[in-house]
Amino acid sequence: MAKKRLVYSTDQGQLCPDCREPEDDCTCNQGQLIGDGNIKVMLETKGRKGKGVTLVSGFALSLEETKDIAKKLKATCGSGGSVKNNAIEIQGDHRDKVMEFLKKNNFKAKRVGG
Repeated sequence: MAKKRLVYSTDQGQLCPDCREPEDDCTCNQGQLIGDGNIKVMLETKGRKGKGVTLVSGFALSLEETKDIAKKLKATCGSGGSVKNNAIEIQGDHRDKVMEFLKKNNFKAKRVGG
């Protein structure tokens, strides 16, 4: 008798490669620092049908702390967003507001790109 295994599901989202749990429930890298501390703020439009997204990456924080910063940034910009691939994505071009927020909160950030 053949083993039954899940081939594809949109129910859980991405799975952690180490523990095979959904990324939101993963306990493998809790408390580990994600970024290198070189915070970069940029506008990205690739793969978004021309719509701009402010991308903030490089925080030397844990995943939970990064999500907390993302929540504050979204409130400051008055826009939606998420944390993907260890970077914060804010919908729209909010580079100036993000730079101001980071400067106020004692983060050293560089504006990358045009």
